[in-house]
Amino acid sequence: MRFVVTGAAGFIGRHVCTALLDGRHDVVGVDAFTDYYDPAVKRANARALAGRPGYRGEELDLVTAPLDELLTGADAVIHLAGQPGVRLSWEDGFACYVERNVTASQRLLEAARRTGVPRVVLASSSSVYGNAATYPTDEESPTRPFSPYGVTKLAMEHLARAYVDNWGLPVVMLRYFTVYGPAQRPDMGLHRFIERVAAGEPVPVYGDGEQVRDFTYVGDAARATIAAATADVPPGTVLNVAGGSSTTVNRVLEMVGECVGRAPILRHLPEQPGDVRATGGAIERARRYLGWEPEVPLAEGIKRQVAHQLGRPDGGP
Repeated sequence: MRFVVTGAAGFIGRHVCTALLDGRHDVVGVDAFTDYYDPAVKRANARALAGRPGYRGEELDLVTAPLDELLTGADAVIHLAGQPGVRLSWEDGFACYVERNVTASQRLLEAARRTGVPRVVLASSSSVYGNAATYPTDEESPTRPFSPYGVTKLAMEHLARAYVDNWGLPVVMLRYFTVYGPAQRPDMGLHRFIERVAAGEPVPVYGDGEQVRDFTYVGDAARATIAAATADVPPGTVLNVAGGSSTTVNRVLEMVGECVGRAPILRHLPEQPGDVRATGGAIERARRYLGWEPEVPLAEGIKRQVAHQLGRPDGGP
């Protein structure tokens, strides 16, 4: 099969592309190498993929580039590109989130409609739920984003639903819950925790550290993503991709300390606007449609990320 993967040089994109290439598929990887974090990290990911048989990289911006030729002949498009992060989506930062999460997605959906792509998978986020009323949160729960970032991801979902309802575009939307693992983005919490603990530096903790997050190992997220691109799923289906590892930030820091071999030094800071108190996703729908289950428990996943990040063979101290 031939896949087009946007955001291919990013964290999840790198793992999705690698898994597809391991399965002997052809992959066209698209990335704009934006500067939300150091583009050198993404370019290193792109170089690693470029050496694989069946891979072709394309550097282009989905907001401005012609897309029809790119999508023509694709068996599926996996749209992972976008502007991540809650805290920078306020104030003047919002315009960038609208451009990269909404406008870029609308242009991709239009091109997919014109070229007749058989399946489009869109990367959404648990942020669309905001502070949910119940946990674990299923896909029918009310969506009430708690940040501008979440608003743009929900807007992308509504756009996709319009293309499904008007044009029958075969779109599947995945709501990822706190994806972590080897090669995690340097701006993400667990990456920064490991970096600071290993260096013996204080770790900034916003609030009391009792916030709960449902952590999903990146390899499990990649499997769900590829399954969504190939399984018989009705157009417009929304699926949670959650690891079943709802854990407090404080406990995660303890686990990092155990793997690194050094007790974390905590520096508590005020809570940040847009940070929800808890996340936890129900995955019965993903089980039913994709035959998917998360496989990597949090302790093992953290060990693997520590090993990768610190260059250790086994993740031990």
